[in-house]
Amino acid sequence: MARERTFLDKFFLFVKGLAMGAANKVPGVSGGTVSFVLGFYEEMIYSFQKINYKAVLLLLNGRFKSFYYYVNAPFLLLVFAGSTFSYFSVSLVLDYLLTHYELYVWSTFFGMILGSIYYISKEFNDWRTKNIISILIGAIIGIAISFMNPAKENDNLWFVFVCGIIGVSGMTLPGLSGSFILILMGNYVLLLVDSVAELFKTITEVVTGDFSFQNNAERVQYLKVIATFTAGSAFGLVITSHILGFVLKRWHQIVTAVIIGFIAGSLGIVWPWKREVYKMQDGINLLDAKGNKVIENYTRYFPDLSISETWIAVLFVLVGVGIILLVDKYGEDQKEFINEK
Repeated sequence: MARERTFLDKFFLFVKGLAMGAANKVPGVSGGTVSFVLGFYEEMIYSFQKINYKAVLLLLNGRFKSFYYYVNAPFLLLVFAGSTFSYFSVSLVLDYLLTHYELYVWSTFFGMILGSIYYISKEFNDWRTKNIISILIGAIIGIAISFMNPAKENDNLWFVFVCGIIGVSGMTLPGLSGSFILILMGNYVLLLVDSVAELFKTITEVVTGDFSFQNNAERVQYLKVIATFTAGSAFGLVITSHILGFVLKRWHQIVTAVIIGFIAGSLGIVWPWKREVYKMQDGINLLDAKGNKVIENYTRYFPDLSISETWIAVLFVLVGVGIILLVDKYGEDQKEFINEK
């Protein structure tokens, strides 16, 4: 029988949700990689698989407690409470750091992804030809995605729903950044910046008893957009989780090999000294430090880096690797503790 989670376990699961939520918002960084490295990826996938016909029947029959435990709700609620809270807390800190210490943030991410490749690969000892080919296929797909150009912004609700389905892939597919995919689809700013800001503003007003937003057509449209995006994301999570759960059970080694290759191929997106991240075109804009849509061609700008700044960036790469090694050590300690129990 599995050991029941202690309060400390639940706290760290919430923190892991925070980390996944922050990663999901950063273009080039995969929340799925975070969940994989932090050791709750497979539980998350299999928990989403439980949202099925049987779960619906339990709800319709009023067996709420049975439904609660059948879908592993204690786990899902902690992870997604952390992810949701992250959008209004940790991710704001991350936005600040990206504005003022961009090189060092990307260096840390690069180190963490390097470390995650080691983490995933260290127990992968099946180097048959088919798995090596799977690694190469994953790497090619990751590299190909990094060279794609973004589309135009589109707030059509059907398209937004599709964005939710595809964008949520960053949570379910390690190495694939959902935020970067949304950039390629043209809707990153609309869905993860503007709509989130309007939702937060609306919640703040409602708490104070102000319901005037109902008369603001633009605000209502933003709320429709984020509601549709959320619905698409929920739908996408369930569907992709069923698919991934199926393939993980039957072709676990091949899937792991593809993930290793995919993460390795995505390293180019987060290369710390890469000046041009992606090209913006035809009126697609990101925000500047003050939140204004004025940047038409987003590039990382590191003017005349000194030798000391370069070495500091290298140090942060090592810090990123070190974070993953510490997580790895924590995971091993947890396994030993569970086995002792």
